[in-house]
Amino acid sequence: MTGYGRGESMAFEWKCTVELKTVNHRYCDISIRIPPVMNPYEDRVRKILTREVQRGKLDVYIRVESFGQQPVKVEVNGGMADAYMKALHTMTKRYAVPDEPSLAMLASYPDVFMVDKTISDETRERIWSILEKALNEATEKLNEMRSAEGKALYADIMAKRMGLADLLRELKVRLPEAASDYEKRLQTRITEVLERLNLAEEPDEARLLIELAIYADRVCVDEELTRLDSHLTQLNLIMAEAKKSAVGRKLDFLVQELNREVNTIGSKSGDMVISKLVIDMKSEIEKIREQVQNVE
Repeated sequence: MTGYGRGESMAFEWKCTVELKTVNHRYCDISIRIPPVMNPYEDRVRKILTREVQRGKLDVYIRVESFGQQPVKVEVNGGMADAYMKALHTMTKRYAVPDEPSLAMLASYPDVFMVDKTISDETRERIWSILEKALNEATEKLNEMRSAEGKALYADIMAKRMGLADLLRELKVRLPEAASDYEKRLQTRITEVLERLNLAEEPDEARLLIELAIYADRVCVDEELTRLDSHLTQLNLIMAEAKKSAVGRKLDFLVQELNREVNTIGSKSGDMVISKLVIDMKSEIEKIREQVQNVE
């Protein structure tokens, strides 16, 4: 499910800003961009977000700013400075350069100074308390947006579920009619064959009944219809759970089962009306499947 949330908190001369963005994804994928100073607490951030988001791609952007003077320790890397100075003197002698190396020149080389911006554990815990507040605020706003989208998804999936149920009722009505139509076509074909062969005998009723029984057994979809009814009932129950827990994976599986049963019915029937109903049912199931991808 898509959503956006932003939280901000400030205290102890520190300010933390958290932005959360989610998009649809089959699994739970959390990407966190956090300042180095808070690296020790990345796992805490991830655990909090995992409780809130079970499915989707979540991008997390965290900024930490300081409005006070923070302790910074700068030391000279003597070994590195000596090596640079020795190399510079060698160059002035070899190439007869009159200029002597200057302090400014030496200070401009990398790694001559060692800068220590280490923050104490106590200060880092203070920052965490601010960050946690901003994170909770961002999460709350994210969930508000996702909740609004969830209500719209719920209504849309249930509407498509009703459309699928209506098509299933039409299918059940058509099945006996399809069998009756097949019987009539079979009798007509037998009569036409007998006439073509100039045979005056009547069609063998016993043989006709056997053919109809074989056909009825081959195209029987009672089990598929029973399972479809059960799956539609399960869809209602799972959607009721969606208000309390993540049900996206359950719905994924259920949609696969719905599609499997409808495909089986289509493969068994040679009736044009039933074939059209099967196509319409598959279309509704595909629409449900597309929306299920957005469900956590």
